[in-house]
Amino acid sequence: MENFNNESNQGVQNAYSVDPNKSVMSLGEWLITLIVMIIPCVNVIMMFVWGFGNGNENRKNFCRASLIMAVIQIILGVICYVVFAASFIAAMGY
Repeated sequence: MENFNNESNQGVQNAYSVDPNKSVMSLGEWLITLIVMIIPCVNVIMMFVWGFGNGNENRKNFCRASLIMAVIQIILGVICYVVFAASFIAAMGY
């Protein structure tokens, strides 16, 4: 009977153990993350470190989404630049 209780207690302990990488980030952790994102050049490096390293899942997903949005913005910016440059050159009559 005692083995049954020990086995069931271990199951309960495993069910309630929380992975620190999956815990919800506190307000302070989010503030630090956002302050780091303000610093030029450091923000890009930290987005890669936090996005693809071992760490909190919330921060990892935030950084990956930020990197995806940055790539989309760069692509759209290049497309707009090419379109406006081509229309400007066409308007000048070259």
